[in-house]
Amino acid sequence: MKQIQATKVKRLCKTHNTITVNGMFPGPTLEINNGDTLEVQVVNKARYNVTIHWHGVRQMRTGWADGPEFVTQCPIRPGGSYTYRFTVQGQEGTLWWHAHSSWLRATVYGALIIRPREGKSYPFPKPKRETPILLGEWWDANPIDVVREATRTGAAPNVSDAYTINAQPGDLYKCSSKETTVVPIDSGETNLLRVINAALNQPLFFKVANHKLTVVGADASYTKPFTTSVLMLGPGQTTDVLIRGDQPPSRYYMAARAYQSAQNAPFDNTTTTAILEYKSASCAAKKCNAPTPIMPSLPAYNDTNTVTAFSQSFRSREKAEVPTDIDESLFFTIGLGLNNCPPNFRKRRCQGPNGTRFTASMNNVSFVLPRNFSLLQAHQQGIPGVFTTDFPANPPLKFDYTGNVSRSLFQPNHPIHLHGYDFYIIAQGFGNFDPKKDTSKFNLVDPPMRNTVGVPVNGWAVIRFVADNPGVWIMHCHLDVHINWGLAMAFLVENGVGELQTIQPPPPDLPIC
Repeated sequence: MKQIQATKVKRLCKTHNTITVNGMFPGPTLEINNGDTLEVQVVNKARYNVTIHWHGVRQMRTGWADGPEFVTQCPIRPGGSYTYRFTVQGQEGTLWWHAHSSWLRATVYGALIIRPREGKSYPFPKPKRETPILLGEWWDANPIDVVREATRTGAAPNVSDAYTINAQPGDLYKCSSKETTVVPIDSGETNLLRVINAALNQPLFFKVANHKLTVVGADASYTKPFTTSVLMLGPGQTTDVLIRGDQPPSRYYMAARAYQSAQNAPFDNTTTTAILEYKSASCAAKKCNAPTPIMPSLPAYNDTNTVTAFSQSFRSREKAEVPTDIDESLFFTIGLGLNNCPPNFRKRRCQGPNGTRFTASMNNVSFVLPRNFSLLQAHQQGIPGVFTTDFPANPPLKFDYTGNVSRSLFQPNHPIHLHGYDFYIIAQGFGNFDPKKDTSKFNLVDPPMRNTVGVPVNGWAVIRFVADNPGVWIMHCHLDVHINWGLAMAFLVENGVGELQTIQPPPPDLPIC
């Protein structure tokens, strides 16, 4: 059972009434096996509406358990409860769960670890120990107030005050070093770090001083192993890495800080740390003066070259069954823009650049969530007037998508997350996509399988998937500020033939709006 509740949490010298799960921050880690069926009762003892999304779980025929508010369910009201029931099939590695309601996921999140079926093993040597590394973002304020204020003023929301590793900011922030996360390692052992970017609005670089990382999985799919000194994860992405205790026994910082591709946009430029501590260098028992940990050198905030080299290293472990017969070819443009101040709005409600309000769109359409029904409910019950099915398959207005787009300020790297599906990323590039030239770059042999793709700054990505899971599935930017501004759309996938291609009926305890 998960109880959503307010808990006193002290960070950066101040105590906040923070929304948590079972009083834990980060929330509890769920450990399951491939093939397991989960039943999780969520009881809402907080003062806000809440839903829980199982990020990256395919939810075959169980769309009612997917969790995005007003998409597959109405929120669980304060005092209410709902039981999520679903089976995890054919996925192994690291996923996570988080609130999918306003900005509650700033603190309501945790790891979801999927081990191989009983009797099966990892496709790499069994690590000596495993540690989830949850990268987060912390506001020295109530995150719900932060987003409400931005919605009211039309301006960008205040940036976070700290990043965290397993909910602790680390040694470089005030009042934080006593609780810094410590990750143990022993000389000669190989450990598995399950790195999750649970931050709300920021892609992050991650590095461990003097240690190389071997990537073996991402988004609960195994990858061809490759070795790197730095990771970059967009919000929502996970990366499994092996780390060897092959350095002199000491203490080494793990550190994470922003990758910021948007020019002139404010961002949190602080650095979070944890400590990789060799057992023989541990001072807990010996009351010695522990050596100051060694700090890694992190890439520059705007180091797009490092990000590109890293993202192009991913390959599926086996030959991939990439779909080649294409029934629907869709072309989506994603971006930010500014709306003129509506005539009935006061100036204080238009605090974006030059008296405007921020907005975002896919194919020039801004997504607005319904309020009285969820999209899936409206589809299932044939309720009219909740959504339209005229989302354009191509941008209605053609322009230079990655050039100097008029009135837009910046085109950051967008982590685009698709619910209900994994997809193959068959190509990425910069500039505008050219179907004549760029199709030659398609990798149809071993492209990586992901659930969240980082679309490069001023660039493009091509993904493919088979629409074999009936339901309504939102595709949105996982920078939460952008989903608030409308950077989303939904796929309505009809039932196929027979029971196994038909969405299950809604559960009796599905919350009503």
